[in-house]
Amino acid sequence: MKMHNLTWVSEFILIGLSGNRQVQAGFFVLFGAAYLLTMLGNGLIVLLIALDPRLHLPMYFFLCHLSVVDIIYTSSGVPQMLAHFLREKKTISYSRCGTQLFFSLGLGGTEFLLLAAMAYDRYVAVCDPLRYVVTMSPKRCGMLAAVSWCVGLANSAVETAVTMRLPTCGHRVLNHVACETLALVRLACVDITLNQVVIVASSVVVLLVPCTLVSLSYAHIVAAILRIRTAGGRQKAFGTCASHLTVVSMSYGMALVTYMQPRATASAEQDKVVVLFYAVVTPMLNPLIYSLRNKEMKAALSRVLRRTAEH
Repeated sequence: MKMHNLTWVSEFILIGLSGNRQVQAGFFVLFGAAYLLTMLGNGLIVLLIALDPRLHLPMYFFLCHLSVVDIIYTSSGVPQMLAHFLREKKTISYSRCGTQLFFSLGLGGTEFLLLAAMAYDRYVAVCDPLRYVVTMSPKRCGMLAAVSWCVGLANSAVETAVTMRLPTCGHRVLNHVACETLALVRLACVDITLNQVVIVASSVVVLLVPCTLVSLSYAHIVAAILRIRTAGGRQKAFGTCASHLTVVSMSYGMALVTYMQPRATASAEQDKVVVLFYAVVTPMLNPLIYSLRNKEMKAALSRVLRRTAEH
């Protein structure tokens, strides 16, 4: 192939979910409502943790970071998706596409790493409660959060750079709802071996390693809970992990099903479902799971509302 044919496009065209205008209008209402719930739910969690001193604990410190990740993550793609539901021509510039890819990869990786840090926090709380305050000191919590953000964003920077350097030889139609790695790689007109290596390495760093750490943490947690003699004690110990375990099962479960299947059997439609799950469903459900199952969050909301009413 001659070098002058290795061209890069200035913008991409996204096919989206459907070409039917009525269906798109329905999607606009559905995803618009989900986006509002995501912003309100996660925003409320951040506000409650900031305002209530009783929530200034390691568990809620990580939960606050998780909510911030969800707010930025969903805002990096959903508003554009909503705008495209109202447009006939769904275009996105090359630079905006790269920016969207960077944030989606970076924040997705950061979330997996934060969930691993939260699993470690639950492990210490259940398995070594007497040393919990010392082990989960503010310094260590800050370090774990910083590592999660730095590794997630650094990993994203590498994968985004390797993906966006690919020439498409004039092809610019993406069969997707957003700029996503696999959709962009499919347009490439050069050898993609390096990209495949980077995708596998990235999956190991931000998915397999954190998932392994979470599994080890919960193996120890389950063993510790089973050693508790009273049913009430076991229920109380498990109750401290229930919300996190629900979110972990939902997030890692979808990712593992996606990345463990052979790439030959994966389709563009499956990729769309995965992106929508992480961009729309998970950020919306996380605050509901934590608030509905957490008595301390409910109590904090009551205290904040009571103080607001008094003023």
